[in-house]
Amino acid sequence: MKIGYLGPESSFSHQAARKQFAKENLIAYASIPACLQAALKEEIDFAIVPIENSLEGTVHATIDTLSQNPRLQVLSEVILPIKQQLLALTKGDFKKIYSHPQALAQSQKFLATNYPAAELIPTASTTAACDYVVTHSGEAVAAIASYEAATFYDLKVISSDIQDNDFNQTRFWLVGTNQTFNFGTAEKMSLILTLPANHAGALHQMLAAFGWRQIDLSKIESRPLKTSLGEYFFVVDLLLNCPQQLIENALEEIELLGGEVTCLGTYPVKFAHN
Repeated sequence: MKIGYLGPESSFSHQAARKQFAKENLIAYASIPACLQAALKEEIDFAIVPIENSLEGTVHATIDTLSQNPRLQVLSEVILPIKQQLLALTKGDFKKIYSHPQALAQSQKFLATNYPAAELIPTASTTAACDYVVTHSGEAVAAIASYEAATFYDLKVISSDIQDNDFNQTRFWLVGTNQTFNFGTAEKMSLILTLPANHAGALHQMLAAFGWRQIDLSKIESRPLKTSLGEYFFVVDLLLNCPQQLIENALEEIELLGGEVTCLGTYPVKFAHN
């Protein structure tokens, strides 16, 4: 099989893909939309892309692309622990530290304590930061990335596990058009809810359909419809720990109230351990 992921190689998306498909052909893409479009066109069998980080929140490029392409379905969720390392060619008093904006944000306390005078420079990815360090050996620079990136770029780990929160995790969604492939027993369902009108109480009516049936919602978040200011759709994750009929009845009630329901997928949840 061909598995697409948000590249480059040794990125966290690559790690999540490799833990699930160690023996498959992994193909890197420069952006989340490009990766998902390749899955939509069936150039690859599946795409694995980040959907949410426990510290930085939802990855909007993923949810927005999926909302516009209902043929793509979420088939599995992979949760990967995120541990950041300070990497360099040699130890030193670093003047500049490069990394992806999220990695810099996730390591703020460490950086403020240990390198308060260093200039923090955002890059397109953590691996792009490593590449910069390798190609600028004459500068007092470091990168923040993973152990895998250190090995790939032959960099030294100057400081280990510098993330501010030890419970830093990223959720990845495995996405594709082939819904016949079984990745395990479904534990969650993700939906897009669009309200019938922007009036007081509309969202409450939609959520009440889940509430009085005691259906567990693990997440609800709004995203702009991109039609006019103040118009939104809502992304809802719910747990499949109740009778299926209750969920079907809740969705039917929402549609009877004039809401629009789009199912992004029902899927198992897997934890990828380091």
